[in-house]
Order: sequence, then structure tokens, then C-alpha cells
Amino acid sequence: SGVAEASGLHDDRAVEFVLAVSEVAGNTLKHAGGAGTLRCWQADGELICELRDRGRIGDPLAGRRLPAADQAGGHGLWLVHRCVDLVEVRSGRDGTLTRLHMRLPGTPWPAVARERLVGSRAV
Repeated sequence: SGVAEASGLHDDRAVEFVLAVSEVAGNTLKHAGGAGTLRCWQADGELICELRDRGRIGDPLAGRRLPAADQAGGHGLWLVHRCVDLVEVRSGRDGTLTRLHMRLPGTPWPAVARERLVGSRAV
């Protein structure tokens, strides 16, 4: 949580970022043999956290669809996608890399994102 606070994230955004990182780290402990690496840094107006482990995610849309209420798993990754601005997941035979991006306060949205937010016209 110190990284999120030091980055300048407001309290509610810092809590969401920490929750997302904790969920992905918990998945590493539970599903990927209990070992992985975590790095955080700031770049281009974002706080980024990268987690790498030896696990594999077979569903390329994991976390992007609302899981059924009675589904045994999948709720955590769905929550992660709602807590941060962007989740990148790359999973293959060598393991999984997950990057969580959170836009820092005062940083404008990139032009492409602004266009998506308001339709096809630039703002």
C-alpha cells in the first residue's frame, strides 16, 4: 500500500489498486506453486504493477466476463478488472505475466481512450 500512497493515488483508488494486486498475488500463491515476482513502477502517468509466476490461465477472457453466482472460481479476476484501469494478462507454457495499470491523478487520458469514452469524435 505504500507504493500506491507514494504515487499520489487518492485513498479510494489506492485501496482499489492494493486490492487488485493482493488478489493477483493470492492467485499466484494458490494456483501457481506459491512463487512469483512482483514489481511496481511509474511510467507515462500510470502506476503499474507486474506479477509473474509459473501458472497458466487457459481462458483468454478470464476476468472479463461476469462469472455465474454459483461458479466456484473466477470472481477474483473479475473484481481485479473493475478495480484498476487496465489489466494485461499474457499466459503461456512459461507462465503468466499480469500487469495492472492505474492512471495517476492529474494525468489526462490518452487520445485513443478519450475517443472511446465519447464515441468516435475527438475531444
